[in-house]
Amino acid sequence: MIRALAALIASLATPVVAGDVLLSQPIDCTLGETCFIQQYVDSDPGPGAADFTCGTLSYDGHKGTDFALPSLAAMRKGVNVLAAAPGTVTGLRDEMPDINMDSIDAPALAGRECGNGLVISHGGGWETQYCHMKRGTLSVKKGQRVAKGTVLGQVGLSGKTQFPHLHLSVRQDGKVVDPFAADGIVTCQAPSTETLWQTPLPYQPGGLINAGFDDDVPRFADLQDTPPEYDMVPSDTRALVFWALVYGAQKGDEIEITIVGPDGPVFTHRVALPKTQARLFRALGQTRPAIGWMEGQYFGSATLLRDGQEIDRMQKKLVIRP
Repeated sequence: MIRALAALIASLATPVVAGDVLLSQPIDCTLGETCFIQQYVDSDPGPGAADFTCGTLSYDGHKGTDFALPSLAAMRKGVNVLAAAPGTVTGLRDEMPDINMDSIDAPALAGRECGNGLVISHGGGWETQYCHMKRGTLSVKKGQRVAKGTVLGQVGLSGKTQFPHLHLSVRQDGKVVDPFAADGIVTCQAPSTETLWQTPLPYQPGGLINAGFDDDVPRFADLQDTPPEYDMVPSDTRALVFWALVYGAQKGDEIEITIVGPDGPVFTHRVALPKTQARLFRALGQTRPAIGWMEGQYFGSATLLRDGQEIDRMQKKLVIRP
């Protein structure tokens, strides 16, 4: 049901009328594979928060769309930020460090919450703003005309952020516009069909950022920085643990983790999540049996469920050798 709703939203969405700016994806990645949308514009006019589907992928007062990377390692490798529409660069900043806002070394952010980034004017009162870019990567200048798809720089961790992402804000005459619901009308049962995206982007109501094997319960910080990549281990490995890094979880969601070996199931367990969280992880598994692990191929899988319906699933393979 959840996947069907997401597909319906994408299929119904159509670009808005002539005269409005039309946008392309502002980050060089594949949604659902090498990046994901962590948060949308807050459509709730009160103290609460809701995305354009009345889902939980937003927070109070959020004014943009956050295209997130799966790890700091991906950020360091480099992911390009692209101009979403043609226009003229009207302002930029490229001097702030790439550092988690919660770090004791983080700089003062008052008035510089966007971090490194730029603003592009598209005419007709329309402008887009690109935030949290990587220091030293901005490749355009103030006053420069850019075409749609022009490389502007790279995704970073500057400004008021806890994870590497591009925050894209869209405004007309200074007023925030949600590119997923350009008419400003939010109807939970039938999300807006008016979008600013030239090619409608799919909506995913939460999911798995990454998953994999380890020989112990990993640290959350490591999963967000450089996740372990175990694809082959010896038969005397002390434990087989499968972990899952999740975004957009809601209270009552469940994570099911399963490990299957050469002769059948090794471990399976389902846990309920006690609260709504932007990001979290779970790791479950089994210690080594007395005779050691059987050699061969093992498959681990993590499934995120909501109201009993699968939202997302990820599987990885591991080989146990002598």
